[in-house]
Amino acid sequence: MRRLWLATLAAVCLAPFSGVSRAEVPEVRIARQFSMGYLQLNMIDHEKLIQKHAALMGIPEVKVTTYKFNGPAAMNDALLSDSVDIVAGSPQGVLTIWSRTRGSAQEVRAISALATLPFVLNSNDPAIKSIDDLRRCKKIGLPAVKVSAQAVSLQAAAAAAYGIKEATRYDDMTVSMSPPDATIALLSGTNEVNCVWAVPPYMQQQLQNPAIHTVFNSFDIWGGPNTFTTAYTSSRFRDRNPVLFKALFAALKEATDRVNADLGTAAKYWIEDGESKLTVDFVRSVASAPGTKWTMVPENTMKAAAFMHEMGSIKVMPGSWKDFFFPEAYELPGS
Repeated sequence: MRRLWLATLAAVCLAPFSGVSRAEVPEVRIARQFSMGYLQLNMIDHEKLIQKHAALMGIPEVKVTTYKFNGPAAMNDALLSDSVDIVAGSPQGVLTIWSRTRGSAQEVRAISALATLPFVLNSNDPAIKSIDDLRRCKKIGLPAVKVSAQAVSLQAAAAAAYGIKEATRYDDMTVSMSPPDATIALLSGTNEVNCVWAVPPYMQQQLQNPAIHTVFNSFDIWGGPNTFTTAYTSSRFRDRNPVLFKALFAALKEATDRVNADLGTAAKYWIEDGESKLTVDFVRSVASAPGTKWTMVPENTMKAAAFMHEMGSIKVMPGSWKDFFFPEAYELPGS
């Protein structure tokens, strides 16, 4: 009996030193939102790229599970509660959670950008032509009030038009809605939501209706092309799983190359994952629309950071984009 007890004790004591593979988790749980801003993640899912690169690095089996959320708030909560490992969302979402967790063991940073593309505010009221007319909106649909890229962009547009003290002028008119629900509401013409922040492919769907028009787009607000989506995680996940993290970064690189080389296949994967009735040709045209780039390079993220810091929604102003990205991305020409 004493020998058995000693053997058990030795096994427990030696477990932490038994090799890197024991430190790796067998599952990567990925959260993403609606829209087409995450084609690399569809590619990673279908072509098992994380599993491929993990196996090359000595981790033979990895389970990849994907969840879908509407807006960054719920995803960020899931990340901090260790319910998911990787989150895909806007730079504004990253900055919000980075500011909250900075300096802690749970500090959250971006792994890489995913896409640069414009999103737009559409309306079915022909009298709404500029930000000065937005009080004609009954409600403004967007993925999440206050914290989504769309909500922050609306504040930035109001601040540019009326001054920083008026940045929240239209916040009381916003309502959280998923992009599909917002599209249905806008196209019906009978819902109180008559203005919608729209993202691909929903904005293209909406604009097929001649009664819908664009009031302004995100590139106008932020002074040029800006990153729409990123992939991010916690320092806790990266520190616990250094090899798996490297495999994930390699998978993102390969997925980005694959999307750019074969938009038709990427479109097909997105349709399958979203159970969409859109055609491959339509989705492919959206994925190659003007201003759209599938790139890991962060673009104009510091403009969002500066505005959010001025607003007080993040307490610390980053010195550069590298402050809220992990070092693996530092070789990229980000901004």
